[in-house]
Amino acid sequence: MSPIRGPGIFLAQFAGDAAPFNSLDSIGRWVASLGYAGVQIPSWDARLFDLARAAESQTYCDEVRGTLAQHGLQVTELSTHLQGQLVAVHPAYDLPMDGFAPAALRGKPAERTAWAVEQLKLAAKASQRLGLNAHATFSGALAWPYLYPWPQRPAGLVETAFDELARRWRPILDAFDAAGVDVCYEVHPGEDLCDGTSFEMFLERVGHHPRANLLYDPSHFVLQQLDYLAYIDCYHERIKAFHVKDAEFNPTGRQGVYGGFQGWKDRAGRFRSLGDGQVDFTGIFSRLTQHGYRGWAVLEWECCIKHPEQGAAEGAPFIRDHLIRVAEKAFDDFAAAGTDETANRRMLGIG
Repeated sequence: MSPIRGPGIFLAQFAGDAAPFNSLDSIGRWVASLGYAGVQIPSWDARLFDLARAAESQTYCDEVRGTLAQHGLQVTELSTHLQGQLVAVHPAYDLPMDGFAPAALRGKPAERTAWAVEQLKLAAKASQRLGLNAHATFSGALAWPYLYPWPQRPAGLVETAFDELARRWRPILDAFDAAGVDVCYEVHPGEDLCDGTSFEMFLERVGHHPRANLLYDPSHFVLQQLDYLAYIDCYHERIKAFHVKDAEFNPTGRQGVYGGFQGWKDRAGRFRSLGDGQVDFTGIFSRLTQHGYRGWAVLEWECCIKHPEQGAAEGAPFIRDHLIRVAEKAFDDFAAAGTDETANRRMLGIG
């Protein structure tokens, strides 16, 4: 069997007010009919999940698992991408980020941050009750508006931002550690953890916390032209979750990585449905399998061209076809000479 579990699907892009997308039971039935074995649940979507109740009630968590089990599904991870984003928000983004918070907290950044931190701690408890060992989230961002150093950044600005980011996340990481669950940051533009180097800056500041881990999503690396296969070699020990998401990068004489302020259809870098982009998933699944990744392979569908239902239908067989059954013996065992230690020493001339 493959050490990688799958196929799973992130429900955030599919949840809606109309059936079958408006309840966990009905959306579970739908994704199971497409061939998925697991679902990553957006914890902020009350149509599908009650995070506070899950943190408090084992009975509710058992009901959630039972609802999915009747369709042959498991929970892969809970997601707090929106709440994680609110753990750290630069004032320039206060207004758009307010949409991620309850209406009563809008225009109140300090209260919004406190709410977000509490949401993450609830997610730690809920994940534990659901029997999960990984959790998907974003880091939030204080330094992101200063990514490109013009005007020149004042000395110490970035260091101060990362010190504060680590200060906010340390008690959250401790809460997840108490719950036995890994926090998996989706390294992503718009977050201060946007690549391997920035993750290392954060990791150093949280004392290489054992619960500070990674959600691997190659699509974001295609768009910023990072070597996404070498990234696995660098960080495989910290990769505990995996979004299977495609992308393409086609620079022109008019635009490149930054996209010229264009919408997704007109950008040089854009997300695509699985198999329609440029990501080397054969290489990715091989590299993750080689390094012993044992988490889920979860479709995160985003595409500026294809309908989501077609993308979801194509995603399950795509992932399944990339799962690798691990070899149980060496391919050249048929030629083994059957020697022993004595014979080995004789072959080396050391008698």
